[in-house]
Amino acid sequence: MDALPDVGRHAQEAPGPAAVEARQRWRLVLRREPDAAALNKRELTRAFDEALAASGLPLVPSGRSRSRIALGAPLPVGMAAERELADLLLAERRPVHEVRDRLAAIMPAGYRLVDLHDVWLGEPSLVSQVVAADYRVILDPPVPAAELERAAAALLGAEQLPRERAKGGGSVRYDLRPLLVGVSVDRSAALSGASAAVRIRTRFHAELGTGRPDEVVEALAERLERPLEAAVIVRERVLLAGET
Repeated sequence: MDALPDVGRHAQEAPGPAAVEARQRWRLVLRREPDAAALNKRELTRAFDEALAASGLPLVPSGRSRSRIALGAPLPVGMAAERELADLLLAERRPVHEVRDRLAAIMPAGYRLVDLHDVWLGEPSLVSQVVAADYRVILDPPVPAAELERAAAALLGAEQLPRERAKGGGSVRYDLRPLLVGVSVDRSAALSGASAAVRIRTRFHAELGTGRPDEVVEALAERLERPLEAAVIVRERVLLAGET
């Protein structure tokens, strides 16, 4: 009897589809409007993947997730943002005007392409470069600017800022101070009759976690000894290593 062909062996030896090599890396600067759909990170990534599939650009999956886009830093659900960062890999080099036009036409609802830059392919991952974020916060009820400035100075002058953060079914204690880079008061809004805006910079730390602007507002409320909430929080930008 003739021997049966070794199908398994040949199947294993058969070459699979060649991996697509990235030839270009674009860094996108995105704006998220206040009325954008409240999507978590997984839902947002899926929405971008579906939109990018219609762009006509020669996309290369980014990282192990195989997503077409690499978002820079998690953005709290429902928060507006002015200059979010994301990276996109292409299998062919394309001119900036073509990439801009194609991306601007397919942005998910509530998102707008503000800018884009052709960056070095060998640069570290975008996520690994994010070190901080700037936020603009309008408080409720309004607080006189002078009082806010004193409270902000007290936070920055403190050696520790013990806080509690909900986690799972309980809470964990942590020190907010190492995660707080700066707090300042913008008096321009107060001059127009509105509440002075607070500008907050928090740190992204691999071991300590991420400073959250709402927790800074809670710390301010304790210093002011009055109830205080964030009526509006906008993330103005994320900062990469080496930026100020």
